[in-house]
Amino acid sequence: MKAAVYHHYGSPEVINVSEVEKPSPKDGEVLIQIKAASVNAYDWHLLRAKPFFTRGLSGLFKPKNKIPGADIAGIITDAGNGTSKFKIGDEVFGCLESCGKSGLAAGGFAEYVCAKESVLAYKSTALSFEEASALPMASVTALQGLRQACAAQGESILINGASGGVGSFAVQIAKALGADVTGVCSTGSVDFVRSLGADTVIDYKKGPVLTVDRQYDIILDVAASLKVKDYRRALKTGGRCIVIGFSTLGHALHYGFARKHDGKTIRLCMANNKDGNALLEINKLVETGQIRAFIDSRYPLTETAEALRHTETGHPKGKIIIIPSY
Repeated sequence: MKAAVYHHYGSPEVINVSEVEKPSPKDGEVLIQIKAASVNAYDWHLLRAKPFFTRGLSGLFKPKNKIPGADIAGIITDAGNGTSKFKIGDEVFGCLESCGKSGLAAGGFAEYVCAKESVLAYKSTALSFEEASALPMASVTALQGLRQACAAQGESILINGASGGVGSFAVQIAKALGADVTGVCSTGSVDFVRSLGADTVIDYKKGPVLTVDRQYDIILDVAASLKVKDYRRALKTGGRCIVIGFSTLGHALHYGFARKHDGKTIRLCMANNKDGNALLEINKLVETGQIRAFIDSRYPLTETAEALRHTETGHPKGKIIIIPSY
């Protein structure tokens, strides 16, 4: 099969598309022909081994997992020893977290992948393969982040990084909960974030994101780019800030030790993408029209490096999709 492969850490240029052996499912696994995969920040963080301490799992000097890619949608072509709840021909989607070495997500940027049954769910008939592949990591992270914040109807929520994968789902889910949503994005994404349903949109290039004249019940910082002192100033009494992601160990400790002060809580979101049941909840949100997957652009497998580069630096509006058969 063809796969995007890298043998050492670095920029997207270290990726090469080449022929590799098609995997065979072990007990508890199925083989999936990948129809579409989506790119996450997770993928390029592992590619670059940043933050550095991630090498403790991914490999100190070179990657243990040679094929990147976390989110996939496709068709089961081998259901293993016959005890699987899935059968050949089933259309599924999921995040490959825990399917790679050291429990990491890997293998999605290829024509085939073996996945644990536990991380998969049946693809909704309301979704194309491309749309389904855009959902797993981003939508589940958004849902879990808002749940950690105990988001409720009528609350005011600021979402920093509202135009990206996680952010675009967070805006939609927050609106479905009945919240008043403020989205933060760059100039080129203002109209897109407004189309997601945001009540107010802040262009961070035109001035400060958090000001003294407005406070929020919840801040969901998907970009992880704001300071603890700014969170505290912009949160109402009893307000909650959930930070998704970090760039360095110091960055993580900075947020992790902030905790609760003056009735205001700051927490890091540690999303769990290993449970396929969470995807069934996402299916319901899709089928009831409360959320939809927005696709920024599509790339063939041969242009995986460019897809990763665009995700990292291009300020995409929604998700970037890789299609093996493109």
